[in-house]
Amino acid sequence: MNFIVSSTQLLRQLQTLSGVLNSSNTLPILDHILFELHPGELRLTATDLETTISATIQVETTHEGKIAIPARLLLDTLKTFPEQPLTFSQSDNNTLEISSDQGKYALAYANAEEFPQAAEIMDASSVTVMGDTLATAITNTIFASGNDDLRPVMSGVFFQLSSSGLTFVATDAHKLVKYERTDLEAPETAEFIMPKKPLNLLKSVLIGSEVEVKIDYNNSNVMFSFDDTVLICRLIDGKYPNYEAVIPKENPNVMSINRVQFLNTVKRVSIFSNKTTHQIRLRIAGAELHISAEDIDYSNKAEERLACAYQGDDMQIGFNARFLSEMLSNLNSEEIQLELSLPNRAGIVTPADGLDEGEKVTMLVMPVMLNN
Repeated sequence: MNFIVSSTQLLRQLQTLSGVLNSSNTLPILDHILFELHPGELRLTATDLETTISATIQVETTHEGKIAIPARLLLDTLKTFPEQPLTFSQSDNNTLEISSDQGKYALAYANAEEFPQAAEIMDASSVTVMGDTLATAITNTIFASGNDDLRPVMSGVFFQLSSSGLTFVATDAHKLVKYERTDLEAPETAEFIMPKKPLNLLKSVLIGSEVEVKIDYNNSNVMFSFDDTVLICRLIDGKYPNYEAVIPKENPNVMSINRVQFLNTVKRVSIFSNKTTHQIRLRIAGAELHISAEDIDYSNKAEERLACAYQGDDMQIGFNARFLSEMLSNLNSEEIQLELSLPNRAGIVTPADGLDEGEKVTMLVMPVMLNN
């Protein structure tokens, strides 16, 4: 097994693949990256058994073969090289030798036959999405997903595909985000729950990219294919909660306000809130919004006043500042709308501008009880 490859090209692909590796594995082979050599190309694969990601790069070789190489050792070595061709050659004593302009480095490899096979996706349906569109959908939803091991269905992002559009939903029971694309369609109706780890990988690779991503899915697995990269992962098993039931339909009280001003005020005032509840109070009257917080235990309190456009009855409502600022931070619009019905019903945050045609974002934040 001999080949010549660009150091930076190999490093770039390995850094993408290494996102799937765990810091501690029960199986030592999972600390390795599988190298599969074919004339003119090298296929790299990493897995944690739940998610498998592969990428193909061009190399100079006429050889074929496969071995598993320790990922961390190889990555740490490649990071130190400037751009240059590296020669990889297999030695007799189960080591792989790397030759650079400066010297030679030998590392022990493992048997490729021990490396786990990726799941095959049988009877799959498929849909094609632009890379940046998928990355935007993930960015807009993933922060709202939960971390509760007892409710695994809420620890991922819910994909709903139909002929009328694609919908992505995430919730942790305190906040909920629904991201819709009516400009896209799937050939048939389907829904599945994607885990967070592969979504974060996809987001980092696809953000701003113009590639087409083909999504093949069945009841248990999903495969994302684009450029020379393939990601396969196991879906979260279970039924997603009926999120539509918690979105209030009648919201007569509507406030429009500058997003950045609102966000900065919420962050600043919340510094003075109770460190356990992070509770802030919103009091809306006329064209003014009063935001206040108090930590009675330490006699800390703060209040700010902002101008807003408001239609509805005068109102007081409490929110967890962390959830509210997280939502406002994940929007890009200049103005947002906050729709409210009652102090004990969820508030709905939507961007007033900055969306593409066919794009819709609905964010829902649960209120907290105000102690008067």
